[in-house]
Amino acid sequence: MNAIFTTPPRPFDVTALFPRLAQLARTATRLHPRPGSPTVHDSSVGGPLLWPADEPWPYCEEPHDQRAALRINSPDDIRLQRRVLAAAAERLHLDPEAPQRTREEQETWDLIAVGRSWFDGPIPLVPVAQLYSRDIPFPCPPDADLCQVLWCPFDHEIAHPKTALFWRSSATVTDVLETPPEPPIVQDGGYLPEPCLFSPEQVTDYPNPSELSEELRDELDDMSHWETIDPARYSMYADDPGELYLNNLSTAPGWKTGGWTRWSPTDPVDRSCPECGTEQVPLLTIASSEWDGGSATWIAEEDRTTPAPRHLGAKDGNFTLIDITGGNNLQLHVCPSSPYHPHFELLQ
Repeated sequence: MNAIFTTPPRPFDVTALFPRLAQLARTATRLHPRPGSPTVHDSSVGGPLLWPADEPWPYCEEPHDQRAALRINSPDDIRLQRRVLAAAAERLHLDPEAPQRTREEQETWDLIAVGRSWFDGPIPLVPVAQLYSRDIPFPCPPDADLCQVLWCPFDHEIAHPKTALFWRSSATVTDVLETPPEPPIVQDGGYLPEPCLFSPEQVTDYPNPSELSEELRDELDDMSHWETIDPARYSMYADDPGELYLNNLSTAPGWKTGGWTRWSPTDPVDRSCPECGTEQVPLLTIASSEWDGGSATWIAEEDRTTPAPRHLGAKDGNFTLIDITGGNNLQLHVCPSSPYHPHFELLQ
């Protein structure tokens, strides 16, 4: 695990204004991914997986669109590009008058800009996340303690990577696959996660307004309920107090397990388990950022005092360097009694 991160208390207790929300509270675990050097025994983003040596690595056999990106690069190209950006950011931090790139860096950059030849064949999936239940609470089958998420680094149908989930018991993996295959090309660097470790922290989530009863939504829209709070907080949202609830009081942004779903820009969809009809619950949110302009109150205390490396997405907390279709999130839902049939939903 990584360092400790602490979410500031909410601006006020929303259940004091709307007591019926109290019974809808759910615990979410913010994961706070930060760059690190994970091993197969760590919960991580983009790290090596505890994958059995005798189990075939998953491939995407579907066709891929050569026109999906202006330039096609390999994973090594993207990692090299990130190292160039990191070196340049550090140099300019120490000396603002230094050149943006050295001659060697520019030559490397120009070579990467040429791109790779198209590869027409099955694509090995890319490790996205690995969660051990000893580190992080999440719904999992009784015979599993490890959740592994991989995806194809190309858009499929709806514009997000085709994603796959695997459950396993870590104790049964005694011979680990040492060198998994990598895709020869990827559509975009935003589909190649930067290796990160987690720093789990539990917070309280409340439902997205679209999941509330009509009566509760009407209460949220009634400005008289909000006028008792700090006027400085309220005045920013006087024309739309529901935004105050949505951005600061309901669902935590960023990578997390459990809690409630951040549905916007989509409306809630049916999440009935295809096997038993039980409502599926959020398992994991794969986020393109840890916060945005509307959710700044969720920024961890430590991030307010210790700036992130400049070559990373410090502005919006995009430490994993994942970018799903212009900054969206990917939500994984599972049936709490039968988590073997996950549902993936693209969210804002």
